[in-house]
Amino acid sequence: MEQINDIQVVPCTSSNYLKPFRVHYSQNGTKKSWDFMRTHDSVSVLIFNTTSHCFVLVKQFRPAVYMCEWERTKPKAPDSGEQATEEKEGAAVGGGETPPGSVGMTYELCAGLVDKADLSLEEIARQEVLEECGYDVPVAKLRRITSYRSGVGVTGAKQTMFYAEVSDENCVGEGGGEPQEGELIEVVKVPLHEAMTFAYDESIPKTMGVIFSFIWFHNNMSPKYKISTNV
Repeated sequence: MEQINDIQVVPCTSSNYLKPFRVHYSQNGTKKSWDFMRTHDSVSVLIFNTTSHCFVLVKQFRPAVYMCEWERTKPKAPDSGEQATEEKEGAAVGGGETPPGSVGMTYELCAGLVDKADLSLEEIARQEVLEECGYDVPVAKLRRITSYRSGVGVTGAKQTMFYAEVSDENCVGEGGGEPQEGELIEVVKVPLHEAMTFAYDESIPKTMGVIFSFIWFHNNMSPKYKISTNV
């Protein structure tokens, strides 16, 4: 999963997932402009396995994370003008050694786009849990935690977070996502007693959703299981 090669950066002229815009507006008499992208809203699910007392996360390669790390670590070219230092469109990534694929791997909550108009948020969340993690969770068992805006400086899309308790009996498949959609996902289990150490370990690349949801669980669910989350 971490064998990443043949990287090329090309212009994004059309996409099913995002569309860039520039908005002009006036705020308190001052004219302003802002660049943003229109993207889908999404759902995410904190999954807790009551049989093994562990959280079920997903691990996958994120090209945006990888490219940010590559940009951060690549050698700086001599300052000969902004245009000269830009990457050529369609050119292969170069300029020093490319970082290993592991720098683009992130730990995340099971999640998915809200792109099915005929399904409720709960039904979409249920599908994602089944496809990515292999658990069959009834819609009625999904507990809504909250919703919030993500990437407010760039997208402003809304994500709705759910909580689902599963057991080994609910596991009906291996998960891993939908290969035909380009998904390649590894299911990862984090023991409950290691959760907060995992959340605050900066050497483990993870989303804010993981950290927030672990804290939510500690505040709201830990007393039920009478087990320390190691805060």
